[in-house]
Amino acid sequence: MLTALAYGLAIAINVLCLVIGANFLRAPRAAAAGYGVPAETDRAYLTIKGLRDGTYGLVGLALLAFVGAYAEAWFLLVAALLPLGDILIVLRNGGTRATAFGIHFATAVTMLIGAALLFAV
Repeated sequence: MLTALAYGLAIAINVLCLVIGANFLRAPRAAAAGYGVPAETDRAYLTIKGLRDGTYGLVGLALLAFVGAYAEAWFLLVAALLPLGDILIVLRNGGTRATAFGIHFATAVTMLIGAALLFAV
């Protein structure tokens, strides 16, 4: 049961990274508003964010599929720094505390839980 939960959460996290990345590539302004810092310009930077998130999703899935749970656990542990950094970005650029903590902090915690579950497998 723990193994299925650990793998399921890891897959969900990585697929959501792919979805977020695709959203930034498809509709960058709407995705930026959802991120917590609306952007009217800087399409290039929004595209970079989309590529970054999508790539992290692919790397996570590749690690899980070809290397295993232990490598994925380390990846999630280290990658949890990204949403923690996103909290600071949102707060320093006029975003709300609700978005910073409700989305980005919750993401970091979910990733840390996923890493802990994978380490336990």
